[in-house]
Amino acid sequence: MPTLKAIALDDEPPALKVLGSLCKRNSNINLVQTFTKPSEATSFLQNHAVDLIFLDINMPTISGIDFFKSIPQPIMLIFTTAFSEFALEGFNLQAIDYLLKPITPERFEQACQKALLYYEKILSTQEEENIPEYLQIRADYSLHQIAFEDIILVEALDDYVKIHCTTGKPIVARMTLKNLQLKLPEKLFIRVHKSYIISFNKIKALRNKVVYLPNFEIPLGPTYEKVLLARLKGLD
Repeated sequence: MPTLKAIALDDEPPALKVLGSLCKRNSNINLVQTFTKPSEATSFLQNHAVDLIFLDINMPTISGIDFFKSIPQPIMLIFTTAFSEFALEGFNLQAIDYLLKPITPERFEQACQKALLYYEKILSTQEEENIPEYLQIRADYSLHQIAFEDIILVEALDDYVKIHCTTGKPIVARMTLKNLQLKLPEKLFIRVHKSYIISFNKIKALRNKVVYLPNFEIPLGPTYEKVLLARLKGLD
């Protein structure tokens, strides 16, 4: 089974401690971060790809339901709350499950299994469907939609990435190259260096460990050379 990258948001630290303990028992759930403030969770989600969120409903500044509605990226949802009266609205949001506190280990495992099975179904469906045409990414306080065919390469700049396209100015977004790579179709892009991901279809030549693209010459890192050569050989 896959490993799901998860976060948790609850205004009560003891509840987060319980979730952390439960997640440690499940090798398929990687709880990467917990939050007591919705604003901090929002900031994190703007820069990190996450598969699953454990979310409390009754919080002082914003309800968990309203918080989830504000998340732009698709993410699986498991509500964790002491209030059963919100269950119907939770399922209207297509929540994977609705856990009532105190959460038992058995009930937690049941919810996680639902999330894992749903995630596997999504992966299976994506493999059968056509590759999406656009990359959606937040930068400069806006949501940008960039056609994959327009992207020449992506460059790492510390905690930022710089997306070079065939037209217009490069787009700089706060995100790691590794996280952005998850958003790019493997059939269209390939990593050739610790600091570069390039459009495979835009490779013009490879000479002396340098990859030639339109208007760019990119060094080929030794870690990535074997994979690139294998893909290029497959075109023969």
